[in-house]
Amino acid sequence: MAKQLLKRSEAAVEDTWDLSSLFKSDEDWQTEFVCLSKDIDRLKDYQGHLVDSADVLLEALEYNANSTRRLERLFVYAQQKLDTDTTDSVYQMMYGKVQNLDFRLTSISSFLKPEILAISPEVLAQYMESEKGLGEYEQYLKNITRGREHTLSAELEEVLSKTEEFSTGASEIFTMFQNADIKFGTVTDEEGEEVELTNGRYIGLLESTNRAVRKQAFERLYAGYQSFENTLAAIYQTNVKATCFYAKLRKYASSKEASLVYNSIPVKVYDNLIAVVHKNLSLMHRYAAVRKKLLGVEELHMYDLYTPIVANQNRKISFEEAKQIVLEGLKPMGEEYLSILQEGFSNRWIDVYENQGKRSGAYSFGSYDSNPYVLLNYNGSLKDVFTLAHEMGHSIHSYYSRKNQNYVNSHYRLFVAEVASICNESLLIQDLLKKCIDRQERAYLINYFMEQFRATMFRQTMFAEFEEMAHQMAEKGEVLNAERLKEIYHRLNQEYFGDAVVIDSEIDMEWARIPHFYTDFYVYQYATGFSAAIALSKRILELGETAVEDYKKFLKGGCSADPIDLLLAAGVDMTSAEPIEAAMQVFQNLLDEFEELMEEK
Repeated sequence: MAKQLLKRSEAAVEDTWDLSSLFKSDEDWQTEFVCLSKDIDRLKDYQGHLVDSADVLLEALEYNANSTRRLERLFVYAQQKLDTDTTDSVYQMMYGKVQNLDFRLTSISSFLKPEILAISPEVLAQYMESEKGLGEYEQYLKNITRGREHTLSAELEEVLSKTEEFSTGASEIFTMFQNADIKFGTVTDEEGEEVELTNGRYIGLLESTNRAVRKQAFERLYAGYQSFENTLAAIYQTNVKATCFYAKLRKYASSKEASLVYNSIPVKVYDNLIAVVHKNLSLMHRYAAVRKKLLGVEELHMYDLYTPIVANQNRKISFEEAKQIVLEGLKPMGEEYLSILQEGFSNRWIDVYENQGKRSGAYSFGSYDSNPYVLLNYNGSLKDVFTLAHEMGHSIHSYYSRKNQNYVNSHYRLFVAEVASICNESLLIQDLLKKCIDRQERAYLINYFMEQFRATMFRQTMFAEFEEMAHQMAEKGEVLNAERLKEIYHRLNQEYFGDAVVIDSEIDMEWARIPHFYTDFYVYQYATGFSAAIALSKRILELGETAVEDYKKFLKGGCSADPIDLLLAAGVDMTSAEPIEAAMQVFQNLLDEFEELMEEK
């Protein structure tokens, strides 16, 4: 009989997140929704008047920030309720309502940017000097004014703001398809029992030591996507075209430039990443060859890339034990950091286990006025322990930013979003390696660390290259149908994994199941963030408290400065290729030691 997931109503309360720091009840949410729906219209009173005086400008900015802050609470509550059961029609409705309110506010506030840009630089400087309250908006205003040449007229900006209601349609359709509609049937697990195959369980099944289990899960998952390949290609193409449309309209050279400039990231950062990783692909080919040898297979298939290649370490770890492992591993961060981490563990910041209809994967979320929150689908693997450390890194970053910045400066940019999470992972793995005295256990941990490089530095860079190629094709007017997308993806896998791996045809559909492809030019930041985190964790372990304090300044910075500058102050220059080269050197050192350990067997 198949193992069935629990219904949401059957989940233990202590394993679910406490959303009362957002709203005490759905009724409270509804009351605030009605109030804000009325209040946001008052922002219209400022339209056409921002140039009048510094006082009016400040009032408008504060009213907009307060409205956005209130909307954020509504949005986060509705989304987190929906994500724990995407089939719940009540929360589908609430989420839809708050999305519509978001679109309304975006439309109403669309006059802000063009009117601010209509204020001459000289007058704006005078306003900043005469009204000290505008100092809190200095970075916000800087971000707007440096995009002066990419901002359209007030009329066009208003029209564009109204298109957001349907421009996100592709992403919303994919999210519902991925989390609520697609089914993969069941597979036979290692105990010979039929289990429901889900996105949340998929990687766990690929980590099985039973090759038949891995193969069956791999083939059935991608058969599910394959049966919708034309629909999925159409959805993705629509998303890419929307990105290209907005970039062209705003006179950017490419959609890549448009996305990176939004985060104040030089295009060379993206290009450096792909160039350096390409230069070091021989290391990945070598690692694949080692994996093939240790697994003792004539052919290494794509479904063989996740299973451990060091025996007797595939144990289940309880969630309580996972929390203690993370606390121990992050001791170098000091007592203050650990106390925040413990607060999250003790006060139900985390929604722990998978249930029917729950969104797959993991994330950190929350509003300025709430606790940070972490969604997990915890299954007890070492990977899940590192996911806990990763997501709590995000949450503690958010905690520090919200406690130390005003609302408008609290939302750190996407480019640095992965740094804190991966720094946590790096500190944890290095702690485990430092304490390890058993050769077999050390080999296992080194293999795990190398897997993080494979999955982050190499795989996410491959994703970034695929995404760039897809957008370049769309910008040239080429069609992104299923066959073309599969062809590109197959070739990239060949380049990245080399001759040691059989590139199974099923993997050609992997692009169709990657949610981050619907947040354009996001995935490269996992790799750049990984590089920065490796450098920062090394600095913390070598310099101790001084480096920790520098790092905490970064965590507290929010978006009060450009992300490149925040990282530079913490000790890492991401405009150079050096952090990526250094990360590749770490991977090579791990591979060297791993090969030596395996030869000693």
